[in-house]
Amino acid sequence: MKTTTRAFNSVSVGEKLPDFNFPISVSFVVGAAVASRDFTPVHHNKAAANASGMANVFPNILSDNGLTGRYVTDWAGPESTIRRINIKLGAPVMPGEDLKFTGEVIAKDEASGIVDVKVTGKGNWGMHLDGIARVQLPK
Repeated sequence: MKTTTRAFNSVSVGEKLPDFNFPISVSFVVGAAVASRDFTPVHHNKAAANASGMANVFPNILSDNGLTGRYVTDWAGPESTIRRINIKLGAPVMPGEDLKFTGEVIAKDEASGIVDVKVTGKGNWGMHLDGIARVQLPK
């Protein structure tokens, strides 16, 4: 866990975030669904996921938002504040795969101290999530 926070002035547009691989497990998928109060059967019942055409349970969007936030704040540090996450979903990611995150700073707002980070998460089937995380950094 990072113990220092990036200062707004130390960040440059075009800066790449370190890659981050998160292993997807059944325990993670089920635990995250329950923690976010999403009791949709495809997120905790393999038979229900199979009946919907999926090979196994799969993460919900709230899990993806949480992982995106973790990725960005692991880079930004504990005094950063996520202001917005706006992602779209693509191919599914399943237990036994790694969700591979990459990111790049694409914009900075001097007045607010906010940085926009383009985030992509890929699994075995290709792009799983893609979007922008907006994070405020101390000046």
